[in-house]
Amino acid sequence: MTPNRDTTIIRVIDMHTAGEPVRIAESGFPPLVGDTILEKRRDALTRLDHLRTMLMLEPRGHDGMYGVIPTEPCATGADLAVLFTHQEGYSTMCGHATIAIGRWAVDSGRIALVDGKASFGLEAPCGVIRVDVEAGADGLARVAFESVISFANAFDREVQVPGFGRLRVDIAFGGAFYAILPASRLGLSLMDTPLAKLVEAATAITAAIRAGAPIVHPDEPDLGFLYGTILTDDVALGAHGGQPSHNLCIFADGQIDRSPTGSGVTARIALAASKGEMQVGDSCKIRGVSGEGFIGTLAATDGTGLDARSRVRVSGQAWYSGRSEMIAEAGDRFAAGFALPRRLADLDTPA
Repeated sequence: MTPNRDTTIIRVIDMHTAGEPVRIAESGFPPLVGDTILEKRRDALTRLDHLRTMLMLEPRGHDGMYGVIPTEPCATGADLAVLFTHQEGYSTMCGHATIAIGRWAVDSGRIALVDGKASFGLEAPCGVIRVDVEAGADGLARVAFESVISFANAFDREVQVPGFGRLRVDIAFGGAFYAILPASRLGLSLMDTPLAKLVEAATAITAAIRAGAPIVHPDEPDLGFLYGTILTDDVALGAHGGQPSHNLCIFADGQIDRSPTGSGVTARIALAASKGEMQVGDSCKIRGVSGEGFIGTLAATDGTGLDARSRVRVSGQAWYSGRSEMIAEAGDRFAAGFALPRRLADLDTPA
Protein backbone atom coordinates (compact mmCIF):
# COMPACT_ATOMS: atom_id res chain seq x y z
CA MET A 1 0.00 0.00 0.00
CA THR A 2 1.08 3.57 -0.60
CA PRO A 3 0.23 6.74 1.32
CA ASN A 4 -2.81 8.65 0.07
CA ARG A 5 -2.78 12.01 -1.65
CA ASP A 6 -1.82 15.15 0.29
CA THR A 7 0.48 13.09 2.49
CA THR A 8 3.26 14.74 4.51
CA ILE A 9 6.54 12.81 4.56
CA ILE A 10 9.53 13.93 6.61
CA ARG A 11 12.69 11.85 6.55
CA VAL A 12 14.44 11.71 9.89
CA ILE A 13 17.52 10.26 11.46
CA ASP A 14 17.30 9.23 15.11
CA MET A 15 20.24 9.48 17.48
CA HIS A 16 20.75 9.55 21.22
CA THR A 17 23.25 11.25 23.49
CA ALA A 18 23.60 9.66 26.93
CA GLY A 19 20.27 7.94 26.30
CA GLU A 20 18.34 11.15 25.46
CA PRO A 21 16.73 10.96 21.99
CA VAL A 22 17.51 13.34 19.13
CA ARG A 23 15.28 13.19 16.05
CA ILE A 24 16.79 15.21 13.20
CA ALA A 25 14.51 16.27 10.33
CA GLU A 26 16.89 15.59 7.44
CA SER A 27 14.48 16.39 4.60
CA GLY A 28 10.84 17.20 3.95
CA PHE A 29 10.52 20.00 6.52
CA PRO A 30 9.54 23.24 4.70
CA PRO A 31 12.04 26.13 4.73
CA LEU A 32 11.65 28.50 7.66
CA VAL A 33 11.10 32.21 7.07
CA GLY A 34 12.92 34.96 8.95
CA ASP A 35 15.98 37.20 8.99
CA THR A 36 17.11 35.91 12.40
CA ILE A 37 17.02 32.52 14.07
CA LEU A 38 14.47 33.83 16.58
CA GLU A 39 12.22 34.99 13.72
CA LYS A 40 12.50 31.50 12.25
CA ARG A 41 11.60 30.06 15.65
CA ARG A 42 8.46 32.21 15.69
CA ASP A 43 7.67 31.16 12.10
CA ALA A 44 7.94 27.49 13.07
CA LEU A 45 5.63 28.07 16.03
CA THR A 46 2.95 30.02 14.15
CA ARG A 47 2.99 28.32 10.74
CA LEU A 48 4.46 24.84 11.08
CA ASP A 49 3.88 23.72 14.65
CA HIS A 50 1.75 20.80 13.45
CA LEU A 51 4.96 19.33 12.03
CA ARG A 52 6.73 19.62 15.37
CA THR A 53 3.87 17.77 17.08
CA MET A 54 3.79 15.23 14.24
CA LEU A 55 7.44 14.36 14.87
CA MET A 56 7.49 14.66 18.66
CA LEU A 57 4.17 13.28 19.89
CA GLU A 58 2.47 9.90 19.62
CA PRO A 59 1.95 7.83 17.52
CA ARG A 60 5.28 8.72 15.83
CA GLY A 61 7.03 9.95 18.96
CA HIS A 62 6.43 9.98 22.70
CA ASP A 63 6.41 12.32 25.70
CA GLY A 64 10.20 12.02 26.05
CA MET A 65 11.04 12.77 22.39
CA TYR A 66 13.43 15.56 21.43
CA GLY A 67 14.10 16.94 17.98
CA VAL A 68 16.17 19.17 15.72
CA ILE A 69 15.04 21.19 12.71
CA PRO A 70 18.08 22.21 10.64
CA THR A 71 17.74 25.56 8.87
CA GLU A 72 19.88 28.10 7.06
CA PRO A 73 22.09 30.19 9.38
CA CYS A 74 21.56 33.93 9.79
CA ALA A 75 24.29 34.98 12.21
CA THR A 76 27.87 35.86 11.38
CA GLY A 77 30.20 32.98 12.18
CA ALA A 78 27.52 30.29 11.86
CA ASP A 79 28.01 27.41 9.44
CA LEU A 80 24.80 25.57 10.37
CA ALA A 81 21.64 26.56 12.24
CA VAL A 82 19.04 24.58 14.15
CA LEU A 83 15.85 24.83 16.13
CA PHE A 84 15.40 22.47 19.08
CA THR A 85 11.98 20.91 19.70
CA HIS A 86 10.29 18.83 22.39
CA GLN A 87 6.81 17.69 23.39
CA GLU A 88 5.75 21.15 24.59
CA GLY A 89 7.45 23.50 22.14
CA TYR A 90 10.86 24.92 21.25
CA SER A 91 13.88 25.31 23.50
CA THR A 92 16.56 27.97 23.16
CA MET A 93 19.55 25.66 23.63
CA CYS A 94 20.16 21.94 23.89
CA GLY A 95 23.58 20.49 24.66
CA HIS A 96 22.82 16.81 24.09
CA ALA A 97 21.33 17.64 20.67
CA THR A 98 24.32 19.85 19.85
CA ILE A 99 26.63 16.90 20.52
CA ALA A 100 24.51 14.74 18.19
CA ILE A 101 24.45 17.46 15.52
CA GLY A 102 28.25 17.64 15.68
CA ARG A 103 28.61 13.99 14.75
CA TRP A 104 25.76 14.08 12.21
CA ALA A 105 27.15 17.20 10.50
CA VAL A 106 30.52 15.54 9.92
CA ASP A 107 29.17 12.11 9.00
CA SER A 108 26.69 13.59 6.51
CA GLY A 109 29.36 15.70 4.82
CA ARG A 110 27.83 19.03 5.83
CA ILE A 111 31.04 19.85 7.70
CA ALA A 112 34.40 18.56 6.44
CA LEU A 113 36.95 16.85 8.64
CA VAL A 114 40.53 18.07 8.12
CA ASP A 115 43.18 15.75 9.55
CA GLY A 116 40.48 14.06 11.58
CA LYS A 117 39.17 17.29 13.14
CA ALA A 118 36.47 19.86 12.47
CA SER A 119 35.32 23.05 14.13
CA PHE A 120 32.21 24.99 13.17
CA GLY A 121 29.71 27.55 14.36
CA LEU A 122 26.22 26.26 15.17
CA GLU A 123 23.52 28.89 15.41
CA ALA A 124 20.84 28.16 18.01
CA PRO A 125 18.16 30.49 19.35
CA CYS A 126 20.47 31.42 22.25
CA GLY A 127 23.34 32.39 19.92
CA VAL A 128 26.27 30.85 18.04
CA ILE A 129 27.91 27.86 19.73
CA ARG A 130 31.38 26.64 18.80
CA VAL A 131 31.37 22.89 18.11
CA ASP A 132 34.54 20.77 17.89
CA VAL A 133 34.55 17.27 16.43
CA GLU A 134 37.41 14.79 16.49
CA ALA A 135 37.40 11.37 14.84
CA GLY A 136 38.64 8.66 17.17
CA ALA A 137 40.74 5.67 16.24
CA ASP A 138 37.55 3.60 16.31
CA GLY A 139 35.97 5.85 13.68
CA LEU A 140 33.50 7.40 16.13
CA ALA A 141 33.34 11.17 16.46
CA ARG A 142 33.93 12.79 19.84
CA VAL A 143 32.15 16.11 20.18
CA ALA A 144 32.51 19.12 22.46
CA PHE A 145 30.90 22.53 22.36
CA GLU A 146 31.65 25.85 23.99
CA SER A 147 28.60 27.61 25.33
CA VAL A 148 27.27 31.08 24.77
CA ILE A 149 27.89 33.53 27.61
CA SER A 150 26.40 31.90 30.73
CA PHE A 151 25.73 33.33 34.17
CA ALA A 152 23.86 33.19 37.45
CA ASN A 153 20.56 35.06 37.50
CA ALA A 154 19.71 34.71 41.20
CA PHE A 155 21.14 33.23 44.39
CA ASP A 156 18.74 31.78 46.95
CA ARG A 157 15.59 33.15 45.35
CA GLU A 158 12.71 32.33 47.68
CA VAL A 159 9.66 30.63 46.24
CA GLN A 160 6.57 29.17 47.86
CA VAL A 161 6.01 25.71 46.42
CA PRO A 162 2.74 23.87 47.16
CA GLY A 163 3.47 20.69 49.07
CA PHE A 164 7.04 21.71 49.85
CA GLY A 165 6.75 25.10 51.53
CA ARG A 166 9.14 28.01 51.09
CA LEU A 167 12.32 27.04 49.25
CA ARG A 168 15.55 28.75 48.25
CA VAL A 169 16.66 28.13 44.67
CA ASP A 170 19.46 29.39 42.46
CA ILE A 171 18.66 30.36 38.88
CA ALA A 172 21.30 30.22 36.16
CA PHE A 173 21.51 30.57 32.38
CA GLY A 174 23.41 28.09 30.22
CA GLY A 175 21.63 28.85 26.93
CA ALA A 176 18.34 28.44 28.82
CA PHE A 177 17.34 29.38 32.36
CA TYR A 178 17.14 26.69 35.04
CA ALA A 179 16.18 26.63 38.69
CA ILE A 180 18.90 24.64 40.46
CA LEU A 181 18.84 23.18 43.96
CA PRO A 182 19.87 19.99 45.77
CA ALA A 183 17.07 17.46 46.24
CA SER A 184 18.03 17.32 49.92
CA ARG A 185 16.65 20.84 50.33
CA LEU A 186 13.23 19.30 49.65
CA GLY A 187 13.82 16.54 52.17
CA LEU A 188 14.36 14.12 49.28
CA SER A 189 17.27 11.96 48.17
CA LEU A 190 18.25 12.38 44.53
CA MET A 191 19.50 8.79 44.43
CA ASP A 192 16.87 6.98 46.51
CA THR A 193 13.59 8.89 46.15
CA PRO A 194 11.24 7.38 43.52
CA LEU A 195 11.62 9.19 40.21
CA ALA A 196 7.92 10.13 40.07
CA LYS A 197 8.28 12.05 43.36
CA LEU A 198 11.31 13.94 42.08
CA VAL A 199 9.48 14.83 38.86
CA GLU A 200 6.49 16.04 40.87
CA ALA A 201 8.72 18.25 42.99
CA ALA A 202 10.68 19.71 40.07
CA THR A 203 7.50 20.41 38.11
CA ALA A 204 5.97 22.19 41.11
CA ILE A 205 9.09 24.33 41.52
CA THR A 206 9.08 25.33 37.85
CA ALA A 207 5.39 26.25 38.00
CA ALA A 208 5.83 28.31 41.17
CA ILE A 209 8.76 30.28 39.75
CA ARG A 210 6.97 30.90 36.46
CA ALA A 211 4.00 32.27 38.41
CA GLY A 212 6.23 34.76 40.22
CA ALA A 213 8.43 37.62 39.08
CA PRO A 214 9.54 37.19 35.45
CA ILE A 215 13.08 36.15 34.55
CA VAL A 216 14.75 38.68 32.28
CA HIS A 217 17.58 37.96 29.85
CA PRO A 218 19.89 40.98 29.62
CA ASP A 219 19.99 41.04 25.81
CA GLU A 220 17.09 39.11 24.28
CA PRO A 221 13.47 39.11 25.54
CA ASP A 222 12.70 35.83 23.75
CA LEU A 223 15.20 34.04 26.03
CA GLY A 224 13.67 35.35 29.25
CA PHE A 225 11.77 32.36 30.63
CA LEU A 226 12.42 29.47 32.99
CA TYR A 227 13.00 26.34 30.93
CA GLY A 228 13.04 23.80 33.76
CA THR A 229 14.30 22.72 37.16
CA ILE A 230 17.45 20.72 37.94
CA LEU A 231 17.63 18.71 41.14
CA THR A 232 21.18 17.85 42.15
CA ASP A 233 23.02 15.69 44.63
CA ASP A 234 25.12 17.34 47.34
CA VAL A 235 28.43 17.09 45.49
CA ALA A 236 30.09 20.52 45.23
CA LEU A 237 31.35 20.92 41.65
CA GLY A 238 34.46 22.80 42.71
CA ALA A 239 35.44 20.37 45.47
CA HIS A 240 34.26 17.03 44.18
CA GLY A 241 37.54 15.17 44.63
CA GLY A 242 37.17 13.58 41.21
CA GLN A 243 33.81 11.95 41.93
CA PRO A 244 30.98 12.66 39.48
CA SER A 245 27.95 14.69 40.40
CA HIS A 246 24.44 13.54 39.49
CA ASN A 247 21.42 15.61 38.55
CA LEU A 248 17.90 15.26 37.22
CA CYS A 249 16.54 17.84 34.78
CA ILE A 250 12.77 18.22 34.32
CA PHE A 251 11.58 20.56 31.56
CA ALA A 252 8.58 21.29 29.34
CA ASP A 253 5.44 19.56 30.66
CA GLY A 254 7.21 17.25 33.12
CA GLN A 255 9.59 15.87 30.47
CA ILE A 256 12.59 13.98 31.91
CA ASP A 257 15.98 14.52 30.30
CA ARG A 258 17.72 11.15 30.24
CA SER A 259 21.08 12.86 29.74
CA PRO A 260 22.74 15.22 32.26
CA THR A 261 21.41 18.10 30.07
CA GLY A 262 24.18 19.95 28.21
CA SER A 263 22.75 23.42 28.79
CA GLY A 264 22.03 22.39 32.39
CA VAL A 265 25.63 21.30 32.92
CA THR A 266 26.63 24.68 31.48
CA ALA A 267 24.29 26.50 33.87
CA ARG A 268 25.56 24.52 36.88
CA ILE A 269 29.20 25.28 36.10
CA ALA A 270 28.47 28.96 35.38
CA LEU A 271 26.66 29.07 38.73
CA ALA A 272 29.65 27.49 40.49
CA ALA A 273 31.98 29.99 38.79
CA SER A 274 29.83 32.92 39.91
CA LYS A 275 30.08 31.68 43.50
CA GLY A 276 33.86 31.30 43.24
CA GLU A 277 33.62 27.51 43.58
CA MET A 278 35.28 26.71 40.23
CA GLN A 279 38.29 28.23 38.50
CA VAL A 280 39.12 28.35 34.79
CA GLY A 281 40.29 24.89 33.72
CA ASP A 282 38.35 23.05 36.44
CA SER A 283 36.25 20.12 35.17
CA CYS A 284 33.58 17.85 36.57
CA LYS A 285 31.72 14.84 35.21
CA ILE A 286 27.98 15.20 35.65
CA ARG A 287 25.65 12.24 35.15
CA GLY A 288 21.94 12.16 34.36
CA VAL A 289 19.19 9.64 34.97
CA SER A 290 20.58 7.22 32.36
CA GLY A 291 23.85 7.00 34.32
CA GLU A 292 25.83 8.37 31.38
CA GLY A 293 27.77 11.59 31.87
CA PHE A 294 29.08 14.74 30.21
CA ILE A 295 32.34 16.42 31.10
CA GLY A 296 31.87 20.10 31.88
CA THR A 297 34.85 22.45 32.02
CA LEU A 298 34.95 26.12 32.95
CA ALA A 299 36.61 27.52 29.82
CA ALA A 300 36.56 31.22 30.70
CA THR A 301 35.06 33.56 33.26
CA ASP A 302 35.08 37.24 34.05
CA GLY A 303 33.67 39.06 37.06
CA THR A 304 32.24 37.77 40.31
CA GLY A 305 28.87 37.01 41.82
CA LEU A 306 25.85 37.89 39.72
CA ASP A 307 28.11 39.97 37.47
CA ALA A 308 30.24 36.95 36.47
CA ARG A 309 30.05 35.91 32.82
CA SER A 310 31.39 32.49 31.84
CA ARG A 311 31.87 30.14 28.93
CA VAL A 312 31.65 26.43 29.55
CA ARG A 313 32.92 23.53 27.45
CA VAL A 314 30.81 20.36 27.45
CA SER A 315 31.88 17.09 25.86
CA GLY A 316 30.09 13.82 25.20
CA GLN A 317 29.26 11.24 22.56
CA ALA A 318 26.21 10.58 20.41
CA TRP A 319 25.03 7.37 18.76
CA TYR A 320 22.77 6.50 15.86
CA SER A 321 19.56 4.63 16.58
CA GLY A 322 17.55 4.69 13.35
CA ARG A 323 16.54 6.19 10.02
CA SER A 324 12.92 6.44 8.90
CA GLU A 325 10.18 8.35 7.13
CA MET A 326 7.53 9.98 9.30
CA ILE A 327 4.24 9.84 7.39
CA ALA A 328 1.07 11.84 8.07
CA GLU A 329 -1.76 10.99 5.71
CA ALA A 330 -4.58 13.38 4.92
CA GLY A 331 -7.64 12.40 6.92
CA ASP A 332 -5.69 10.89 9.82
CA ARG A 333 -6.96 12.72 12.90
CA PHE A 334 -3.61 12.00 14.52
CA ALA A 335 -1.65 13.47 11.61
CA ALA A 336 -0.33 16.17 13.95
CA GLY A 337 0.19 13.70 16.79
CA PHE A 338 -1.42 13.62 20.19
CA ALA A 339 -0.43 13.72 23.83
CA LEU A 340 -1.78 11.25 26.36
CA PRO A 341 -4.55 12.88 28.42
CA ARG A 342 -4.21 13.23 32.17
CA ARG A 343 -7.72 11.73 32.51
CA LEU A 344 -9.85 9.74 30.12
CA ALA A 345 -12.50 12.43 30.55
CA ASP A 346 -10.08 14.77 28.74
CA LEU A 347 -10.04 12.61 25.61
CA ASP A 348 -10.59 14.44 22.35
CA THR A 349 -13.16 11.91 21.10
CA PRO A 350 -14.50 12.36 17.56
CA ALA A 351 -18.25 12.90 17.17
